[in-house]
Amino acid sequence: MAAETAPVPRWWRAPAKLNLYLHVVGKRPDGYHLLDSLVAFADIADRVAVASASQLSLALVGPFAGALAANDKNNLVWRAAEALARHLGRTPNVALTLEKNLPIASGIGGGSSDAAATLHALIDLWHVKLDDSALADIAAALGADVPVCLAARPSWLGGIGERIERAPALPPAGVILVNPGIALPTATVFKSRRGPFSAPARFDAAPANPDALAALLAERRNDLTAAAIDHVPAITMVLQRLGAAEGALLARMSGSGATCFALFAAERDAIAAAAKLRAQEPGWWVAAGRLT
Repeated sequence: MAAETAPVPRWWRAPAKLNLYLHVVGKRPDGYHLLDSLVAFADIADRVAVASASQLSLALVGPFAGALAANDKNNLVWRAAEALARHLGRTPNVALTLEKNLPIASGIGGGSSDAAATLHALIDLWHVKLDDSALADIAAALGADVPVCLAARPSWLGGIGERIERAPALPPAGVILVNPGIALPTATVFKSRRGPFSAPARFDAAPANPDALAALLAERRNDLTAAAIDHVPAITMVLQRLGAAEGALLARMSGSGATCFALFAAERDAIAAAAKLRAQEPGWWVAAGRLT
């Protein structure tokens, strides 16, 4: 009799989240900043797999696995499994595997996207149905960015990030993500931000092509860039390199940094520019793909 083979795990993508622009429009009395931001996602991603098991466990693989601790109860993947199980009144007997391809604390929502992918994966594994409001509550309790990562589509963010509205469809532009290899905690950047607040800057019509998208974004900015550069001066060089890349339509920092991105007319243009940038700066993390 042939030996049984283990089932091939299903991997769930946890895509990088990009703030195509980020305006700080105010500050609450409790110190939290109010935002206006357009969020999109790239096909550059972490991955999560789940399997039934006798107890909850977390295995880490991928190039950035070493920056995390296995079975760390503070890991958002672990916390997502516990939170969903608690809501369902069951024990989280599941083996989690996180393939960490995105840098840690880098302004592209990696941990939040990992948590969202874990929720999707466990809902599928456990064959459960949750209404949108219940799932949104679980996600919001895990972190401000987790709800928008559940949808993983272009969205407007307002408030402190909890107000999410669907944004117009975006063209499938090519994109490069670059991180200089320096972790930058979000809270550190927000605490350092100075200067006046910006106005909201949403637009109604869907950009017809990547050039139109870049033109709209050029009229906007990331209000956290200066504060991030104060802590990681290398961001300035990253932006210069991206802006000078052949075919780059726009270069900008994402979120609170230190990851920056550049948009291109097509994915092939981004791939070609990324290859040259890796040769110029072999110590940087460089990934190419497209907006999704």
